[in-house]
Amino acid sequence: MSTLIATGPDRLIQKGGEMTGPSLTVLVPLLVLLVALAVDSWVYADARKHVRQGEPAVFALGPVRIATPEAWFAGCLILWVVFFPLYLTVTGRNPFR
Repeated sequence: MSTLIATGPDRLIQKGGEMTGPSLTVLVPLLVLLVALAVDSWVYADARKHVRQGEPAVFALGPVRIATPEAWFAGCLILWVVFFPLYLTVTGRNPFR
């Protein structure tokens, strides 16, 4: 019978040395971060494409105005949960309407 030994917050080792590697508590947040960065990069590239076509994605609410690809990227990077759906809505791609 083998038992797992915890050697730290990110590694599990099976007694006998047969199984090592990062645990799911490390892999899941890393995967979420990589997906968010990939989506942020897509938002930046798509916003640049809209600017080149002469149809920039612009959102304005009072004094707040988001119109450049860099602003969309930074917004998504800082507060992805708000800015990504907002970008989809501004560009007409909102799947929830």
